[in-house]
Amino acid sequence: MRQSLQLRLGQQLTMTPQLQQAIRLLQLSTLDLQQEIQEALDANPLLEIEEEHYGDNDLPRDKNSAADSDSDTQNSTSNQDEVESGDALNNDSISDDLPMDVSWDEYISAAPVASSGPMPDDESIYQGETTETLHDYLMWQLRLTPFSAIDEAIATAIIEAIDDNGLLTVSTEDLLDSINHDELEEEIELDEIEAVLKRVQMFDPIGIGARSLQEGLLIQLNQFSSQTPWLNETKEVVCNYIDLLGNRDYRTLMKKTKLKEAQLKEVMTLIHSLNPKPAATIVREESEYVIPDVSVKKVKGRWKVELNPDSMPKIRVNDHYASLGRNCKSQSDSQFIRSHLQEAKWFIKSLEQRNDTLLKVTNCIVQQQQAFFEHGEEAMKPMVLNDVAEMVEMHESTISRVTTQKYMHTPRGIFELKYFFSSHVNTENGGECSSTAIRALIKKLVAAENPVKPLSDSKITDILAEQGIKVARRTIAKYRESLAIPPSNQRKSLI
Repeated sequence: MRQSLQLRLGQQLTMTPQLQQAIRLLQLSTLDLQQEIQEALDANPLLEIEEEHYGDNDLPRDKNSAADSDSDTQNSTSNQDEVESGDALNNDSISDDLPMDVSWDEYISAAPVASSGPMPDDESIYQGETTETLHDYLMWQLRLTPFSAIDEAIATAIIEAIDDNGLLTVSTEDLLDSINHDELEEEIELDEIEAVLKRVQMFDPIGIGARSLQEGLLIQLNQFSSQTPWLNETKEVVCNYIDLLGNRDYRTLMKKTKLKEAQLKEVMTLIHSLNPKPAATIVREESEYVIPDVSVKKVKGRWKVELNPDSMPKIRVNDHYASLGRNCKSQSDSQFIRSHLQEAKWFIKSLEQRNDTLLKVTNCIVQQQQAFFEHGEEAMKPMVLNDVAEMVEMHESTISRVTTQKYMHTPRGIFELKYFFSSHVNTENGGECSSTAIRALIKKLVAAENPVKPLSDSKITDILAEQGIKVARRTIAKYRESLAIPPSNQRKSLI
């Protein structure tokens, strides 16, 4: 083969460092973004946090002023004039470099990177709580209980063997073998383990340390007065027919216990007063703090979207350090300041673009889902990422980034932006229904059903068909499982 040189003209997209930074900031959650901003402040001496200073006779600056000053240059995205919105910069608008001899105001707005207004004064927008562990709670009670040294060692071993569900995970025989006899003054018998276990099971919450659900319920029943109506019958059901009780086989249960339906209802009422998971009152899953990125509220008949001013610090370029770059005699010092100034400009511009893009996408979501904000989940409209991408003229991947781990505070609660996207389900009249709306309908039907005769998946399918929503039974089963709703045979109840 003969070698030759050929010239070809072509175009291809390249990811500049500035574009990569903008994309990375776009997909960060609020907590991650705050950490990213703090790292930038630590690494770049030309970046600083904006601090508001008020004079003696000056009123505090309105947090909305920064947004209001730029409102004349923003485009409205609401074709129904229902949602106030701001224009966003597309990713393609980022140039490769910023000329250093151009004034700062031509590229960065005079206002610092901030939000458009105050968030609602509602403590619920910051969700999360801290609680002590079950082990700590039980050990605190152990220290308040008069135990001998041997019994205290046994009780400590028992508490360490209790899991987060409150159940004892090992047998008393294994506990006996695990205790180090050399550290104790005398040999321990199995009866001593059983005796200490009964004392631990009297700790709060009652029934902690039970070896099974059956034992935990019986421990709680033993705390009732002997004069409690239907106590003996309840103990018999729990002790001998726990499997029938779990399967909700009430017909067989009445046959074996010789109880009539009205009597079994009394027994079930007493059982329902018990706590099958007593540790649940102490042990809670570690809550994740959710800081909403935007808030939505209705102002004078219009749904208005605002950024959370507390979601990120207000940063700016330190003018004093920036001016040193023009007066430095050392070339290395001048280059150091100029390079960090360039990075600071791009970082602030990327943050501004993130805010603008987030506002633009959120306004589009609110515009399309106004029925949800007015009437709730049942009015949710079907919407996919591509629908928003076409409306805001961005790539679908950009919409995916900006809606991931971003939260919206609404009068109906806090929702992730992805919550407002759902698939389309065809209806008999040729229209479309949102899968989120169907889930809300299923939840509503199950909540209003007769517990003695709960609705089956087929019956729910027929009810939705009467409303013009054509959904397969297996789809109803899938949606029901996603809502953590058990099947009809497990929802059956006598009370």
